[in-house]
Parts: sequence; structure tokens; C-alpha cells
Amino acid sequence: MKPGKTYLLRLINAALNDELFFRIANHTLIIVEADATYTKPFKSDTIILGPGQTTNVLLKTKPNYPNATFYMLARPYVTGQGTFDNSTVAGILEYTKPNDHTNLNLPIVKPLLPAINDTNFVANFSNKFLSLNSPKYPANVPKTIDKNFFFTVGLGTSPCPKNQTCQGPNNSSNSKFAASMNNVSFALPSIALLQQHFFGANNGYTTDFPVVPLRPFNYTGTPPNNTLVSNGTKTVVIPYNTRVQLILQDTSILGAESHPLHLHGFNFFVVGQGFGNFNASSDPAKFNLVDPVERNTVAVPSGGWVAIRFLADNPGD
Repeated sequence: MKPGKTYLLRLINAALNDELFFRIANHTLIIVEADATYTKPFKSDTIILGPGQTTNVLLKTKPNYPNATFYMLARPYVTGQGTFDNSTVAGILEYTKPNDHTNLNLPIVKPLLPAINDTNFVANFSNKFLSLNSPKYPANVPKTIDKNFFFTVGLGTSPCPKNQTCQGPNNSSNSKFAASMNNVSFALPSIALLQQHFFGANNGYTTDFPVVPLRPFNYTGTPPNNTLVSNGTKTVVIPYNTRVQLILQDTSILGAESHPLHLHGFNFFVVGQGFGNFNASSDPAKFNLVDPVERNTVAVPSGGWVAIRFLADNPGD
């Protein structure tokens, strides 16, 4: 790069299941966009991206040629239990002088990244994202709600299928880990969902997905003794142009964990988030309905909750 310039960096997390910290040594980034939607600009020396999340940042280079090059580092943010990849990937930012494209002998400055489990940094960083909410780029967040859903998001256990070897909690061989929402783990149908919808084919989906947990408990406290989840292709059917609010609540079953979530086919507004159990009496009063960030992918905080709103105006499944 050249000194005294402003560069636009398009950052994409293409990892499968890793949220990633990213930092460039001795440089500050100005965040201006999230998931292809403009945000109110703010500065940070470190950013975090969940799987599938994108962001545009402005990088203003130093006014003079520095006597160094600079590491660009990325490392996972980890909240769950078990094994994980804690390696750090590195690139190098280098200032190229006229007629000199090597700079091979310059020292390399290394940045400090947050701890791999720094949940407070992640929460504070996430709360800085706000939409522009200007006449040109309005924040059309639904102020009134037609459908209100509450989904628990977390892990559980499922019986091991016959003739298979499973690795469940405590090395159990008769169960396996299963991700679930409201205690339902998704089962792939034998036919396309739209095929059943339009042609009435069998062996597809049912429309009885629970819109609230069937077995309420202290979601971020002591987990219940029964951690088994059900399996099914269950759906929620929403009328066209329904204004939806969805609360996503992490659970402590098999350990609290950050869960990145993508809503396919829609942008949504992140109107609130917090730690502990969502309180339907007090938390909505603190929602941001003026300039909440608009995204298509969000992370449910480890041991916490996030509230999103969207208009169901894109037919499909």
C-alpha cells in the first residue's frame, strides 16, 4: 500500500463454524457496512465476523513510509466446549516505496488479538453497529408486530441410529450431539419443500414447528436432566407481509455457546441483545426501533439472546 491513502477492504468470513477476530497491527479500521447494508461509521482496531458475515472497512494508511511491515491476523472466537481450531492465520501489510517493491528486511509488527473467549469484547463490538436511518437510507424497522416467536437455540442429544457408531456426551456410544431450535433437530425431507407445497407430495414437511419452547426451563442456568431432542421437518407458515419479531435464546445444555444464525432470503433488524434469559416484561422497553443495524446474519450471544424484526415479503421457504 501507499502512505496517506484511504483503502476500502471487503472482509468476508468464509469459515464453516468459526467466528473470527481480525486486526492489522498499528492501524485503525473504520467500519462502514455490514452484510451489504450501510452502517453509521465507527472506529475499531479489531473486528469480529461470524460465518457468512461480511463487512466493508476503510483503512487509512500512515502519512509517511513506516520503517516496518505489519501483520494482519485472524483467529477464532470460541465459546463452546470440546476441541476447536485455535490457530492464527497471518497476512502482511506492506508499504511499497517508489522503485522498491521488496522491503524484505523490515521488521514485522505483530498486533494483539482479544482472548479467544472474550465475550465482552464481542458484545461491545456488536452493539456499535447502527443503521444510517437517513432519508436516502431509511431504517424501515417494523414498529408493530403481527407474529412474535421465541426460539431456543442450542445443543442436545439424539439417539444413535442403528448400525452406526456415535460419539455423544461423556463418550457415550448410544447417543450423538444434535443442534436444535425449540428442541427440534431438522431432518432432511425426501422431497423438496416447495414440491410438497405446490403438488401435495407426501413425506415432506409438517406445519407444527413450535413457536415457543414446549418445555420452558432456566435457559442459561442449570440445564434439565433430559437433553434429548426430537427430529422432524417442521415448519412455521407465515402469511405474506407479516411483521415478525423473533427472539433467539441460547441455552446452557451441553454448555452455552455463541450460535451464528442466517435468515435466508431476508434482511432483518437487530433491535436488541443481552446476556442471561430474555425477559419479556422488561427487555422490549430497551429495544432500538430508531436506527438498529440491518443484517442477514447475526450471532446469538453465548449465554444470552438476540431480538430481530423483519417483514416477511419474500415468498418461499
